[in-house]
Amino acid sequence: MSEKATLITRDILAIERTRLANERTFLAYFRTAVVFLSAGFAILEMAALEEIRPLGWFLLALSPIILSVGTARLIYVRKHIKKFYQL
Repeated sequence: MSEKATLITRDILAIERTRLANERTFLAYFRTAVVFLSAGFAILEMAALEEIRPLGWFLLALSPIILSVGTARLIYVRKHIKKFYQL
């Protein structure tokens, strides 16, 4: 069983859909990180929101964490796709 099975068109398209879904998921993580970052800056800069200032700092700290989780997930899934399906 050392021979690799030839993939049919349906399988190749399924792999491509998985790759696109992986990128789409990363973009969702990226979008969330950008929104948290901008909301954190907005809360810190507005004088009217002085009572929720710790929330602004929390959002600023959470933004790079979300982005790094998204990036790690993108790389992890990409490696597994390449590992199992060499096209």
